[in-house]
Amino acid sequence: MKITYYGHSCFTLDSDGYVIALDPYDSGVPGYGDLKLSANKVYCSHGHMDHAYTDAVEIVPAKRPSPFEVTELELPHDDANGAKRGFTFIRLFKAEGKTVVHYGDLGCPLTERAEELFKNADVALVPVGGFFTIDAPAALELIGRTKPALVIPMHYRKGDQGLRPIAELSDFLKLCEGRDLNVVPLEYQESYEI
Repeated sequence: MKITYYGHSCFTLDSDGYVIALDPYDSGVPGYGDLKLSANKVYCSHGHMDHAYTDAVEIVPAKRPSPFEVTELELPHDDANGAKRGFTFIRLFKAEGKTVVHYGDLGCPLTERAEELFKNADVALVPVGGFFTIDAPAALELIGRTKPALVIPMHYRKGDQGLRPIAELSDFLKLCEGRDLNVVPLEYQESYEI
């Protein structure tokens, strides 16, 4: 399976040519330009335009059924049980015997049920920038409790890329130093194969 990062919280997952897009953003996210993707299916964690701009995705008819098994759970987008920003979907995608969790705009600690459901994933796509989501220390705690084999950070700022209120990627990476974690920050349009 190939995972490609397009900035903010947007990725594509490609399993043998079947492509799904996750959390496409509009042009309001600085530093990435206009997003244009092609995919067989698109999933949005919630309705904010920096996560649900489906106009950026050209839906291409699939030549075969989806190989992805999808499990989803809705959790608060904030630390006030959804009162500030509503809810976000966390999704686990399984294909080729591998699991990838996209944590959406998670803004609170995981419930016990969620921890169990998402534990030991092959890859966790984790928000680390705070303000609208969990921050770097909360992301580190989530990783420690769910123990993914690999972590790809998302929803952060890096120089001119990303929304201003959220923290820099470097804040999270500093917290990871000296810990036994497999963290792979991807550059814009960079891919990783699992």
